[in-house]
Amino acid sequence: MAVLKIVTDKDDEEFLRKKSREVTEITPRIKTLLDDMIETMRAANGCGLAAVQVGVLRRIVVIETEEGLFEFINPVIVRKTGTQEGAEGCLSLPGKWGLTKRPKCVTVRALDRDGNEFEVTGCDLLAKAMCHEIDHLDGIIYTDKVIRMLGADEVE
Repeated sequence: MAVLKIVTDKDDEEFLRKKSREVTEITPRIKTLLDDMIETMRAANGCGLAAVQVGVLRRIVVIETEEGLFEFINPVIVRKTGTQEGAEGCLSLPGKWGLTKRPKCVTVRALDRDGNEFEVTGCDLLAKAMCHEIDHLDGIIYTDKVIRMLGADEVE
């Protein structure tokens, strides 16, 4: 496994805004990418990472919260309920925080690393992370959805 370089808005915001392509075959290279993304996310103290953030335009996301570690290949949001507002940041926009409005609970359908379809429903932080990372796959950065930017003293 390897810690990969995270693409930041200072490096290449144009790249971060590209739409990622669907994974059509789960190869050993895809599985290695998942492993490397997990290691990278953990090394950066993040709770989520999309493949585009490490320079790979594939629809792959990893998320780790108190609920556990999740690997999503070709994720699709199939249900959203409620709303929540809170601080949001991004490994690709270091030092920046914004107040966003996201669904309170979200259900995502995806493939796992073995190609099996599954669904996960998450609320609160997990819902926010799933929305945030899936947005990355479509070239959307959380600042596009910010109600207002936050100062460091306003972030919990």
